[in-house]
Amino acid sequence: MITGRTATRAAPSLLKTRHYHFAFRPATPYAARRQSHFLRSLALVTAVVSAATTYQWLNGDFKLIQDVHADAPAASSDQPSLAEIVFEKAIKPKNATKAQTRDQISSQHLQVRKSWENPGVWSWGANDGKVVAPDATQTLIRNPKWSSYFNGKLLRDMKISRTFGAAISENGDLIQWGSDFSKENKDPVVTLKGKNLKSIVLSKDRVLALSGNGEVFSLSASQEEQLTGPKVTESSWIPGFSSISSVSYRNITPKELGVREKITQLAGGLEHALLLTSSGRVFASASGSSDYPAKGQMGIPGLTWFTRPKGAYDAPLEIQALHGFKIAQVAAGDYHSVALDRQGRVFTWGDNQRGQLGIGETSQETTIFESPTMVPVTKMYAGTSQTPVVTKVFAGGNTTFFTVDATRIASAQDADDPRSRALIGRVSSDVWACGHGIWGQLGNGRWTHVQALPTKIAPFSGLFEYDEKARKSVPIRMRDISVGANHVAATMNNVTYVEATDATNENDTNWGADVLFFGNNEFFQLGTGKRNNVVTPTYINSLDRSSEVKEGKRAKGEVHRFHATPMAQVKHDGRWVKFEQRVVCGRGVTAVYSGV
Repeated sequence: MITGRTATRAAPSLLKTRHYHFAFRPATPYAARRQSHFLRSLALVTAVVSAATTYQWLNGDFKLIQDVHADAPAASSDQPSLAEIVFEKAIKPKNATKAQTRDQISSQHLQVRKSWENPGVWSWGANDGKVVAPDATQTLIRNPKWSSYFNGKLLRDMKISRTFGAAISENGDLIQWGSDFSKENKDPVVTLKGKNLKSIVLSKDRVLALSGNGEVFSLSASQEEQLTGPKVTESSWIPGFSSISSVSYRNITPKELGVREKITQLAGGLEHALLLTSSGRVFASASGSSDYPAKGQMGIPGLTWFTRPKGAYDAPLEIQALHGFKIAQVAAGDYHSVALDRQGRVFTWGDNQRGQLGIGETSQETTIFESPTMVPVTKMYAGTSQTPVVTKVFAGGNTTFFTVDATRIASAQDADDPRSRALIGRVSSDVWACGHGIWGQLGNGRWTHVQALPTKIAPFSGLFEYDEKARKSVPIRMRDISVGANHVAATMNNVTYVEATDATNENDTNWGADVLFFGNNEFFQLGTGKRNNVVTPTYINSLDRSSEVKEGKRAKGEVHRFHATPMAQVKHDGRWVKFEQRVVCGRGVTAVYSGV
């Protein structure tokens, strides 16, 4: 009995032990399926390994540890062959002349040579005013187009707008064209002659021209008004004789000039012009025929059509607020003005609706500043250990640009950092912009309605290059910034080279200055061939693209950036003359001309 009970009592204990041993069994259907899949996979792998081991054993090459070595490639035809190294073919053609070799190894050299051999004008953009291409029927010129009229011609200056253009010939005569000039005559016409003109500016409907002796002339943009308006009695080179001018014009040279003082520079907006004298004084004049300046751009507080002095409406008036400052340069936008003095200080006045004065004011109640106000340039360099001096000013539309030389000065960190001390005295060049930038014309990578304080244009600032002649690193400055209504062309003052001759090596090539474009591109005025606006400065292709293919032996789709040929003495029409390529932006139009 006792034995039977013991066996009976032990049985439940044994069952409990077995139940605990298999406690990992799944408790849910999903877990059961997962466990079943695992077991099947384990069985499959075991079977494959066993079969492979048996095969190796039967073939006598079974080893517990296999030898490791690099296998030689099989000789079968379906195996990949060794890569073949192909070297780039030499650009230099066989039996080529030195000139041909240079053209083919350098697009820049070809551009320089073509600009010397055939000077003239390339233009593109809006053509509804027959300014870009008077003989073309298209209203938009997408890519640079050669002007047949200016073929082989050198110009002293050129300014273009959407509906009329003007240029000064090499001998100083005024040339005009466009639909506002004449709807019947599409070809450019020489108008004002014998004045030895050197520069011009355009207003809304007039042309102002500066002569070599400092006289300022104002002409209508319309040929009809020139022919029907009052003529001027002109003195003759023969004593006691005079003649009547062939076109109507006005001489607006200020009468308050000193004995040796004369006008040296003009700048113009849509309704006003600035006249800078050799002594650093600034005069302002109404330059339009239909509207008197009313946005403070004259720089004379309280001046209106009704309060203006007696006499001619366009008689120049001195800006008394600048008296005592020696002004070195002036610039003008549509309705605002800029002046740079000889110490590097900048003054602005006029319309400030888009922040184009650069003084930080954006109040809707104060968008017009009638008196010159100094731009806070030193604040732009606060905390940088640099001392700024503005070197140039440019303006157009509702935008203003400043170029600045910033000199590194000593700071507290220089005491413990030898590398920092080595930078003391180093000069870097920066470019700043303010005003309207919704089309990208500020060039700072942002679309901005109002830029009230100057913003630095990074692609143009802090740049250096090695000058082989000077044997040192030098800052890259700006040679010129041409500002249209809402697009810009910036020509850099980088190191150029135009000394390749027949006596130098065939690999010695010429190159010019970098030119970058940005801003509005509604009328293809940027020259990119596309219509999208550009917010960051960009290069465009070379102007004479047919020569790139024909003489440069380059593929049609190959792109080489445009370089502006620098000033050089070249033999042209049997005589030696100095000229360069210059870029000018207008209202929806752009041109490159050969300027003396």
